[in-house]
Amino acid sequence: MLAQFKQKQPKQTKKQRRLKVISLLTPDSLINVLPPLNDASKQFPSHQLNIELLHSIILFYCSKYHSMLSYRHAFHAGNHADVLKHYVFSLVLDYFNQKEKPYWVVDTHAGSGVYALDKGYAKQNAEFESGIARLYTAENLPESLKSYVETIKKLNENNSLTLYPGSPYIAKHFLRRDDKLWLFELHPSDYKLLLENFMGENKSSTRIRQTKIEMLDGFAGLKSCMPPASKRGVVLIDPPYELKEDYQHVVSAIKDTLTRFATGTYLVWYPLLQRPEPLNMVSALKSLCPNNYLDVTLSVQTPAADGFGMFGSGMLIINPPWTLPKIIKETMPYLIKALAQDDDAEFTLTSQIT
Repeated sequence: MLAQFKQKQPKQTKKQRRLKVISLLTPDSLINVLPPLNDASKQFPSHQLNIELLHSIILFYCSKYHSMLSYRHAFHAGNHADVLKHYVFSLVLDYFNQKEKPYWVVDTHAGSGVYALDKGYAKQNAEFESGIARLYTAENLPESLKSYVETIKKLNENNSLTLYPGSPYIAKHFLRRDDKLWLFELHPSDYKLLLENFMGENKSSTRIRQTKIEMLDGFAGLKSCMPPASKRGVVLIDPPYELKEDYQHVVSAIKDTLTRFATGTYLVWYPLLQRPEPLNMVSALKSLCPNNYLDVTLSVQTPAADGFGMFGSGMLIINPPWTLPKIIKETMPYLIKALAQDDDAEFTLTSQIT
């Protein structure tokens, strides 16, 4: 009977075993370790320092875990920041498709891939109403913006705006037969939705087989998959910045990856806030590649008097396509007019391309 039972158990892959371990490392499970640790500290006084150190590490991890997983992008899907991020992302992918040679796309913070706008989290704040909704039915869109909006319309039926694509879906739209897509998402719920949104289709599809999805911290994931075999690649990094350390993590990740893949195109989304971290990060990123970058910001409103809240966002691109500055410069005045929430809305655009 035991032999028969063993035969029925499917053999787990290395990835499945790793994900099982990760899923067990939750604050609830680790907190249960603390009482035995306290007992051990009393029973083994010679190891008290090490045990107390482990105790502190567990508490620190639990606090960071809650901070990392408290963010859900669905609340903000389709807002002005998504419009800027995904519009610029689309421009870069369209440029890469102009050459036949395959390339890789890496999305370090993938989210769930697709977001419902007519229910759930997105409907609570309805931030899309002052974002993509203003472009969805607009007439006389600039050609490059029109192409971005058409990508969103292909996801929706009867021309109604009920779904908004995250960056994984945007990337999939441009993916060709020999291109590869890497998606990393640490939040268990969003990871599950991401799998469902992508793997729910025909699994024999070429695009599905060329997509690799992992429940992993995006910064670690980026390090594990670079450089691409094809020597062409686009990396999108857009952490939630719930932790101040994320700003330095972005700089460190790109600095490290540039040593192994210097010619890659790196897109970093960042919020505009009344605090120094975002602009300090941008300055540090520019210093990594001072002769090949583009930085565009979109401010949709006056910064709040109390100093809190996001009043816009930006995209910093290292090794941008040479065509990008002209296209963005021509389009941003339209975006400002469409997405402005008060009279102080503006954009900035700086670039250095050699």
